Amino acid sequence: MSGFFSKQRTVAKPGYNRWMVPPAALSVHLCIGQAYAFSVFNNPLTRVIGVTESTPDDWKLTTLGWIFSLAIVFLGLSAAFGGKWLEKVGPRLTMFVAACCFGGGFFISALGIYLHQIWLIYLGYGVIGGIGLGLGYVSPVSTLIKWFPDRRGMATGMAIMGFGGGAMIGAPLSVLLMDQFKSAASVGVMETFLVMGGIYFLSMFIGSLTIRTPPENWQPAGWVPPVVENKMITKKHVHIDQALKTPQFYLLWLILCLNVTAGIGVLGQASVMIQEMFKGAVTPAAAAGFVGLLSLFNMGGRFFWSSASDFIGRKNTYFIFFVLGIALYATVPSVGAAGSMGLFIALYAVILSMYGGGFSTIPAYLADIFGTRYVGGIHGRLLTAWSTAGVLGPVLVNYIREFQIEQGIARADAYNVTMYIMAGILCLGFICNLMVRPVHEKHHMRHEETDEEGGVSRAATACTRG
Repeated sequence: MSGFFSKQRTVAKPGYNRWMVPPAALSVHLCIGQAYAFSVFNNPLTRVIGVTESTPDDWKLTTLGWIFSLAIVFLGLSAAFGGKWLEKVGPRLTMFVAACCFGGGFFISALGIYLHQIWLIYLGYGVIGGIGLGLGYVSPVSTLIKWFPDRRGMATGMAIMGFGGGAMIGAPLSVLLMDQFKSAASVGVMETFLVMGGIYFLSMFIGSLTIRTPPENWQPAGWVPPVVENKMITKKHVHIDQALKTPQFYLLWLILCLNVTAGIGVLGQASVMIQEMFKGAVTPAAAAGFVGLLSLFNMGGRFFWSSASDFIGRKNTYFIFFVLGIALYATVPSVGAAGSMGLFIALYAVILSMYGGGFSTIPAYLADIFGTRYVGGIHGRLLTAWSTAGVLGPVLVNYIREFQIEQGIARADAYNVTMYIMAGILCLGFICNLMVRPVHEKHHMRHEETDEEGGVSRAATACTRG
């Protein structure tokens, strides 16, 4: 088993088609993207005992809210701590462990529902499933970057687009299964968890079997690295531990955190926001359609913006995110006051496309700055910015909204201050992006170190040169 899952066994043979790798990555990301659709279980989980209506012994929504929060926190933690392990053991074993954790998290949670023990759901989906989320998120990314040195942004966009689209599969699948399994004695969530755990494990397991890594120093046939030097794209490598000693890592951490903070708070309140800003004109069903539209732009933006970054550069792409984002957030209050619903929807569609684009562009940005050898592990550590933003964004939107309403502000106007604060947050992101410079050469790995890390001895290197 250890031999089959070893890093060496994943190295592709000559003539391997690199376009076989994106489906392997998508088989994982489309599964773990289900996390964005977990809210479809919240209402049924409040009726596990009562079935048709909540009883005093049923779980409250405030209690259930911690399940998703724990999953996102452990996504960031496992990506941060597991990223270095990924670089050591390779993507196949990491993706297999992710499959076991994510699928197993559903099974443990199903037991928690059966026994009505919330701590088992916290442990299952929140902790163990969250670890599967983190390992599954980072494991294909560095592999894709190495297979597509000519289109790094497009490569990462293909995989991370899957995470954005996972909810579009997970939500209707969850509803379909719950409708199939519900009865007079069950809301159908436990049975749904068992089936989805099996489906997701199988899909992710297949992805781990089919993933391949390129041979050392591999390049696409006919591709010649550009002669024109781009100072923002290094040909050197920075060790994963050394990256933490550079200012560039922390600037990029802030760039991702600030971009995500602005977007995730809006995404979590999108349905309520449009109904309150256009009171009486938007039904709950129409608001759900609005959320679905934002999900489409979130997913499409992940591929569009990261692919565009291959041509305009990562730094310029983030400049667009921040400058355009500032303008859009600052415009939202006046658009809402004018009652222009179509323009309101269009503004948020673009905002959410840039939110998704920030996720998919950052791995390529990291590869440009730190090199490709340890990009998976460095990306994992950077994802703690996502965990931080996952708390900051909703807290800012929810608590400022409540404060405004308590002060007598109309619900339709309760988001105005928040939008201006989000614009200010993006101003900070613009400054951080402006400060990003190439890594100082003192942080680069020496040629001998890179050879040894790649499994090539100094003697072999010398013989090759001779």
